[in-house]
Amino acid sequence: MNFDIEVNGKNIEARKGETILSTLTRNGIKVPTLCNLKELSPTGACRICVVEVEGFQSLVASCSQPVEKGMKILTHSPRVIKARRTLVELLLSNHPDDCLYCERNGNCELQELSKELNIRERKIIGRKSNLKLDMSSPSIVRDLAKCILCGRCIRTCDEIQSVSTLEFLNRGSKTKVGTTMNQYLNFSSCIECGQCVLTCPTAALRERCKVTEVQDALNNDSLTVIAQIDPAVFVSLGEELGLKAGKNISGIIFAALKKIGFDYVFDTGVAADIATIEVATELKTRIENKKHLPLITSSCPAWVKFVEQFYPELIPHLSHCKSPQQILGSLVINHIAPDLNIKASSIFSVSITPCLARKFEAQRADMTSKGVSDVDAVLSTRELAKLIRLYGIDTHNIEPKFADPPFATSSSSGKLHSISGGTTESIIRTYFHLSTGRELTSKKINEVRINSSTKNTEIKIGKETVSATIANGITNIHQLMSSIISGENGSHLVEVMACPGGCINGGGQPTGASEKEIKARLKAIYEIDDNETIKQSHNNEVVKKIYHSYIKEPRGENALKTFGIKYSKREVLT
Repeated sequence: MNFDIEVNGKNIEARKGETILSTLTRNGIKVPTLCNLKELSPTGACRICVVEVEGFQSLVASCSQPVEKGMKILTHSPRVIKARRTLVELLLSNHPDDCLYCERNGNCELQELSKELNIRERKIIGRKSNLKLDMSSPSIVRDLAKCILCGRCIRTCDEIQSVSTLEFLNRGSKTKVGTTMNQYLNFSSCIECGQCVLTCPTAALRERCKVTEVQDALNNDSLTVIAQIDPAVFVSLGEELGLKAGKNISGIIFAALKKIGFDYVFDTGVAADIATIEVATELKTRIENKKHLPLITSSCPAWVKFVEQFYPELIPHLSHCKSPQQILGSLVINHIAPDLNIKASSIFSVSITPCLARKFEAQRADMTSKGVSDVDAVLSTRELAKLIRLYGIDTHNIEPKFADPPFATSSSSGKLHSISGGTTESIIRTYFHLSTGRELTSKKINEVRINSSTKNTEIKIGKETVSATIANGITNIHQLMSSIISGENGSHLVEVMACPGGCINGGGQPTGASEKEIKARLKAIYEIDDNETIKQSHNNEVVKKIYHSYIKEPRGENALKTFGIKYSKREVLT
């Protein structure tokens, strides 16, 4: 039911069941907030969104107050502005004064709100927090001195990621955000996805930065520094550099990294093609043997950690294939380095990725070859932007370049791994070829491209029907897991990506991205698939050459040695 309400002296349309804030936002009236996000349940915690409603004695938190017929609302009255200023001044009273050095300087919601409210001096003096940095995680740093207790990280971890690592601890002025038993992050149930980092309005949560470490390697003449770039970065980095959202700037990135001084620059999409072939072959074997079905994809390290912690009984269902990042790193150490007459120990391998969990994945004890780490350092999309700016690279006036062989050209299937459903789509394309010797008539599988948290599809392949379930974000994932454990799930393949939408919305992507910008990244990946000549991983000549030269056959002895991985139960505090 629709009805009119009066806002700032003008009538606007409201809908029954909406909050005041959602009604105002839909009608183009901006009201500031620090705790509210569209995807999360409203709490009214920060009170910044207060408005004046006729008939109400106190100011009302617009994010949690339902709209009612006949309401008369003032969004920027003197009383409202004064209240907002006071609330922000209270937040600033004990906030660190290190904006010049802060990770989020220029991209901080608290800083931006202070500017909007014209707060230019500290009027309230509070006692500074003496809280230590939590640097126990390989992926995420917690700086509780910068926490404003908005609760967005808690609700994101609980409502969107179903992990519930974070919670409010203590009461009153001693309240803080922490983990179970107030332990360090590495003891907690955190899956390192980084969605809490994306949602944090300040720098209370940020990635574990490796830019300085990479700089040191670049300045060390005894090291051969290699970079690999995930295709999801191609369509998101532009946002950090002032370019159009969703623009594919792969050539610019390759050129920039060569200018910075990387000896070799590779496309991780080639390794994604290899992962596709390996997993499709593994799926075929499992279907034939009717064992450990459904096969659950393992290319998302946050998802793998989730299974290890919460559903260890499903570990046998996980694919035994490493992620594309680790596949490329392992290939370089085991096969490419000897061909280039480079000692494996003198290689410094850098992965540039939208995923913070890959920082955790790279340091796993089983991600080594001959005692050397497959990947030495992982940079997020945000960190790559820092590195480019640090070296003064003008990305607006640079001649694009190609990646270096042998990881120079991936198929569009390799790039589809960046989005939810893309891994399934690429696997099905190759599985169809393995089973029939033919190619899918239509390369698109429309059912997996539907924008939904859980998707299902069935593909007729020869005489059999292969079914797949795709989940993006792990909201309500427990129901899916229970169905697999009970045997009620009839799928042959299950793809899960921890981040909503997949890697294009990973924890290492640009902060503050709008829904429109994320959709632009998705659209760009699908456009690449539409325009590429090579759409199937098994038809990529680069991949064929790698198999011929080093691996011989999928899931063979060399493949298992180079790409194989096994996972085990992980004990954490929950």
